[in-house]
Amino acid sequence: MHHAITLDALRVLDAIERKGSFGAAAEALFKVPSALSYTVQKLESDLGISLFDRTKQRAQLTAAGRLLLEQGRQLLQAANAIEEAVQQLESGWETQLRIAKDTVLPLAPLLQQINAFNLLDKRVAITISEEVLGGTWDALIAERCDLALGASGDLPKGIFEYRLMGEVEFVFAVAKEHPLCLHKGPVDAAAISAFPTIIIADSSVSSPGRSSGLLESRQIIRVANASAKIQAHIMGTGVGFLPKHLIQSEIANGELVVLDCSVPRPNIPLYLAWRKGSSGKALGWFVDACLKSNWFNSY
Repeated sequence: MHHAITLDALRVLDAIERKGSFGAAAEALFKVPSALSYTVQKLESDLGISLFDRTKQRAQLTAAGRLLLEQGRQLLQAANAIEEAVQQLESGWETQLRIAKDTVLPLAPLLQQINAFNLLDKRVAITISEEVLGGTWDALIAERCDLALGASGDLPKGIFEYRLMGEVEFVFAVAKEHPLCLHKGPVDAAAISAFPTIIIADSSVSSPGRSSGLLESRQIIRVANASAKIQAHIMGTGVGFLPKHLIQSEIANGELVVLDCSVPRPNIPLYLAWRKGSSGKALGWFVDACLKSNWFNSY
């Protein structure tokens, strides 16, 4: 199927409009003016319209010519983007990278790494998703992400590369006016059971969900992420363990109070993981950068 409008013709129109004359446009495009005149006249003939008002001394687009150029510039930008994407992919840089971050990790270190990555001026679309518990592994297994941050629990064997990021320390924290603040001595399971427990729901889609840090209580309240759990603790909605690194400011300003607790809650190791055989340069860059980040400072 023949189209009258070509990318070459659009480049000619764009140059003429920007430079103000056929001669200046021809010089910018390294062509002779007659070649540009022929391209414009053929386009006008094929479309049956006038693109330039030839009564003016300066090359001035008609309304139809203006519309064609405005729409055409979008096509030129798209064509340039396609060319850059193909060239970039050929050089080993992916066109997209999907990162699944477990909710127990703060977002700020990842955004800092993205800021640094952007300085490389690579056209890589980055998607960040938030997962919980087994959902982080699930996202990698189901190929919903290319890089998993903060994966915990049993490590899948043989199909992933993984590196230890560090360990999460949990503390038992409640609202500053919560009744448990009046408890004498370390809080035990019996004292905790009188109050609702806030837990974060596992985000697994294709794998069985799992639970972490469950406590016997009169009621369980499930929330979607760490931010919601922290807010629920602050408002006195319930109790439970929280990642210490995520609540430093709330502890410092008195919104949350850390209590001694006799119920064991061991530290949990977190891993960075990706599929074996993945060799994209963007993935490699983020693996190195994220391993150097301090994820357990307060943000």
